[in-house]
Amino acid sequence: MLDIKWIRENPEALDAALSKRGAEPLAQSLVALDEKRRSAVQKAQDLLSRRNAASKEIGTAMAQKNGELAEKLKAEVAELKTLLPAIEEEERQLTAELNDALSRIPNIPFDDVPVGKDEHDNVVARIIGEKPRWNHTPKEHFEIGEALGYMDFERAAKLSGSRFTVLTGPLAKLERALGQFMIDLHTREHGYTEVSSPLLVRAEALFGTGNLPKFEEDLFKTTDGRYLIPTAEVTLTNLVREEILDQEKLPLRFTALTPSFRSEAGSAGRDTRGMLRQHQFWKCELVSITDAESAIAEHERMTACAEEVLKRLGLHFRTMTLCTGDMGFGSRKTYDLEVWLPGQNTFREISSCSVCGDFQARRMNARYRGKDDKNNKFVHTLNGSGTAVGRCLIAVLENYLNEDGSVTIPDVLLPYMGGLTKIERAV
Repeated sequence: MLDIKWIRENPEALDAALSKRGAEPLAQSLVALDEKRRSAVQKAQDLLSRRNAASKEIGTAMAQKNGELAEKLKAEVAELKTLLPAIEEEERQLTAELNDALSRIPNIPFDDVPVGKDEHDNVVARIIGEKPRWNHTPKEHFEIGEALGYMDFERAAKLSGSRFTVLTGPLAKLERALGQFMIDLHTREHGYTEVSSPLLVRAEALFGTGNLPKFEEDLFKTTDGRYLIPTAEVTLTNLVREEILDQEKLPLRFTALTPSFRSEAGSAGRDTRGMLRQHQFWKCELVSITDAESAIAEHERMTACAEEVLKRLGLHFRTMTLCTGDMGFGSRKTYDLEVWLPGQNTFREISSCSVCGDFQARRMNARYRGKDDKNNKFVHTLNGSGTAVGRCLIAVLENYLNEDGSVTIPDVLLPYMGGLTKIERAV
C-alpha cells in the first residue's frame, strides 16, 4: 500500500508511475478523498474539543452561581453529543473508503525498470547455458510422462476435475527429490531458515501481501472464511506482521516447500494440456525481510539463489527483467527466470523474484528500529520462487529425454532417488 502523505506531496509522480503500468491517473481523486477525510477528522476533533471545553465551563458557571449560563452550556453539550456520532461515522466511512482505494493501487516501479505493455517488452538480463543438442525429436512433458506410464491426467480428472495431475512411482519420487534438493540448497548453502507454516490463512494475511482485495478471484476460499495459500510468500512474509524488529537482526531469510493453490481465473484455454498451469502444485518459496538500504542488493542475491537451482540441474535458462506492464501488483522490480523447454521450443517462466519496498509492510504494519533511530521504519520485503517444483519437473523431463523414451536423472538429484539413475517405461 502506498503512503497517502507521499501521494499528496507527489501527485504527478504517482500518475506517471501508473501511466508506466498502463493504468489511469488517480492522484487527483485520492487527494480529494483524503481532503474530505481530513475535514471530517478536523470537524470531529473540533466538536470534541468544544464539548470538553463547554463541560468545564459548566462547572465554572455553577461555581459562580450563574444558572442561566450553566443551563445554556448543558444544552450545547447535549447537542454536541448528538452531533458527534454522525461526524465520527462519516470519518470512519471516509477512512475505510480511502484505505480501500489505496489497497487497490499497484506499487511504484523503480526508475530502472523498462517501460512496456506486456511480456513482449521484457528485457533479457542474462542467458545461462545452452540448448540441448540431440539426434532425436523433442517431446512435451505430458507425452513423455504418459508414455512412461507414470503421469495420469484422466485419473486426476476423475478425482478433482481439470488442471490436476496424478504422478506415480519414479515420477512421484522425482517430484519429491526436486523439492527436497531445493530446500536443502537454500537452507544449507544460501542461509535461509526453513519454515513449516499453515496452508490455510485468514484474509488479513492475504491483504498483507496484496492478494486481497484486488485478486480474490484467484484464490480458493473455504467454508469458514479462510483461504488456501496461493504461495508460501503469504505465510512467510506475514511472520513479521504487526512486529517491530531490531535492524541489526535484518535481513531475515525464510524458505518453505509447500503446495500452492490457485483458481487460475482468467486462464481458460491457456496451457490446458499437461502440468504447466495447475490448481495445485509444489513450490519452494524464498522471502527476505530487510531494511531500506539493503533491499536492492538482497534482490540480486535472491535471484542468484534461484538461478543456482537451475544451474545445478544443468538446465538452459534466461533471466528477464520484467517491464512495467508485466510486473506483479506489489513489485517495484521483478526478475523472471525462464527455463528452456525443448518440447515447446520456447522459454517458460519457472521463477519470479521481486522486491516490494515497504508496500507490503505498510499493509502488515511491519517495522524495524535502528540503534539511533527516533522513529520506527517500515521493513522492505522480497519474495521469489526457488523454484516451482512442477515446472522444474517438466524441464527435467524434456531436457533429459533419451532417444529410447527414458529420462536420465540429473546428477544433483541422485542422492534423493534411492539408487535410481534413469526413469524407464513401466512394465
